[in-house]
Amino acid sequence: MSPSSTPATVVIYSGGMDSYTVLHRALREDREVHALSFDYGQRHSRELEVAREVCRDLGVPHQVIDITAIHGLIDASALTDASRELPDADYAEANLKDTVVPNRNMILLSLAIAKAVNIGADRVDYGAHGGDHVLYPDCRPEFVEAMNAVAGIANFEPVTLHAPYLRAGKEEILADGLAMGLDYARTWTCYRGEALACGRCGSCRERLDAFDANGAVDPIGYSQRPAAETADGAGDV
Repeated sequence: MSPSSTPATVVIYSGGMDSYTVLHRALREDREVHALSFDYGQRHSRELEVAREVCRDLGVPHQVIDITAIHGLIDASALTDASRELPDADYAEANLKDTVVPNRNMILLSLAIAKAVNIGADRVDYGAHGGDHVLYPDCRPEFVEAMNAVAGIANFEPVTLHAPYLRAGKEEILADGLAMGLDYARTWTCYRGEALACGRCGSCRERLDAFDANGAVDPIGYSQRPAAETADGAGDV
């Protein structure tokens, strides 16, 4: 058990909008939240800077774990190999299969479960959601359910794997966060770690679609927004 009487949760926190929402959900449950981020050699490492700033301002204990030593084991992806072209396309298997990082979530979840056991937390939260099912096998319900079963027997202290948006789309995640009054200017989603989000990669497109579905304007800066966004007056920023 956690040293305090408050139940503890380890949140896998990338700095993106999904994990940002998951982090705040856990905080609103009055749980003792410990944020855990990973540097695995991702091209969009700017997300880690965002995660550090958010956790500092919230007063949430936060660790960024350097696992770049395994980069050579998981570099067959456009997200981890800078020599590969990042696809500029909508979020679909045929378009974005090159962005799949081999076995990423199994690796990250395994380490998060270890931390949970180490600090007496009974839960690990992560932001797998329904929009990822078409592309990422390690965000699908079958994977989450199997990992949850393993987390329950891998140690003397069982840990529950909690993915609150497993069957929700990104627009539903955003709707939940907007209802909580969250500031999504404090998130990073773009697959490119540049000064501004690119607006072209699948991750940017999915994010912008979620804001459009909620009748809201994304507060972060983009070097380019899709034509529908500029036609509505959002423009490039």
